Amino acid sequence: MKNPKSFWTPRERTALAKLETPTKLQQWLNGIAYDSEPGTASPRRVMRERKANCFEGALFAAAALRFHGHPPLVVNIRSWNDDDHVLAVFRRNDAWGCVAKSNFTVLRFRDPVYRSIRELMMSYFDVYFNSIGQKTLRGYSVPFNLSRFDGDNWMTTEEDVSDIGDTLDRARHYPVLTRAQIRDLQITDPDLVKAGLMGAKVVGLFKAKT
Repeated sequence: MKNPKSFWTPRERTALAKLETPTKLQQWLNGIAYDSEPGTASPRRVMRERKANCFEGALFAAAALRFHGHPPLVVNIRSWNDDDHVLAVFRRNDAWGCVAKSNFTVLRFRDPVYRSIRELMMSYFDVYFNSIGQKTLRGYSVPFNLSRFDGDNWMTTEEDVSDIGDTLDRARHYPVLTRAQIRDLQITDPDLVKAGLMGAKVVGLFKAKT
């Protein structure tokens, strides 16, 4: 397999080398603009244009984690009456953590302290809500290894890579709730909704689709 670092230019390698911890990577993602335009830019374009939506942020984070020795894994959170969310996941000391781009302050970084992907995903459950406070997380995908797209140069292409999202959407997903549990769900506390929206820069983001 080709050395993942060889995909990048010397200047890009210097920039990626500075993101040597998941915390620094998350801080970098927090500092760039949220991209509300359609289409999906590659990690190279995200680095150059300094903007990303949640999916583009996850691809970039997976590429950066790969640069530092992790496999490029992403997981999709499936939702109801809301937008899905994609995370770049990693393991350290046999526990899972993740990095994510989001305008919702509560949907970003998780320390690697979770014993399973399900446990990691459920850490989002109570804070995964739409703008009217409905708890919307319904499932999650298997960890999806992006190296399968190396032949398409997913990390550095100038072309749209939305087909990766289509493939991820078709991957196996695990439900997290029964119908009875869904019926019993409570509306999120309004103060928590306000806290989550503190990071929102786009009016109507995650607005309920009613």
